[in-house]
Amino acid sequence: MTKDRIILGIDPGTIVMGYGVLRIEGNKPKLEAMGILQLDKFENHYLRLRKIFERVLGLIDQYHPDELAIEAPFFGKNVQSMLKLGRAQGVAMAAALERDIPIFEYAPLKIKMSITGNGNAAKEQVAGMLQRFLSIPQDAMLPQLDATDGLAAAVCHYFQTNNPVHEKKYTGWKDFIAKNPGKIR
Repeated sequence: MTKDRIILGIDPGTIVMGYGVLRIEGNKPKLEAMGILQLDKFENHYLRLRKIFERVLGLIDQYHPDELAIEAPFFGKNVQSMLKLGRAQGVAMAAALERDIPIFEYAPLKIKMSITGNGNAAKEQVAGMLQRFLSIPQDAMLPQLDATDGLAAAVCHYFQTNNPVHEKKYTGWKDFIAKNPGKIR
C-alpha cells in the first residue's frame, strides 16, 4: 500500500504564479486546491519575489506537502523574461527548502506530454485533461490557466513517481524478464 501524500505544484511567474495541491490517498489522486497569486499590482520586482516566497510558505504551512513539483523555466528569446522567471522559481524553491520539502523540477514539455500525450499541447488542452482526470466540476475551474499549469506540475510528478515499473529497478531487458516471468508470452 502506497503512503498517502500531498504534492504542491507551482507554475512560477512574476505576473501570475499558479499553484495546485494534489492529495494522493492510497494510489488515487484528488484535487485539494488550486489557485493563483496575482502579482502585477506590485510595481517592484523584488516585492513580487517576496510575495511569491510568502505565498509558497503559506501554502506549505496550510497543506503540509510531502513534495514540491515545479515547472522549470524554458529557454525563450527574451533573456530578461527568463531571468525574472528563474528568480520567481528560485524563491518558490527557497520556500520549500526553508521547510525541508524535496523539490522536483519538470520541463514544460515534459509536463504537457505527461498530461496530454502531446508536448506542444495548448494550456486549454492541459486544463481540459486535468478536469476530466481529476473529475473537477466546471465551477471549480479557474479562468486563469496558470492555476491548472501549477496543478499539472503536481500531476506530472504523481505520474512520474506512481509508475509501478519505476518502483522496481531494472538493469536491462534481461533483468526485467527475469523478475517478471508472467509477463512473457
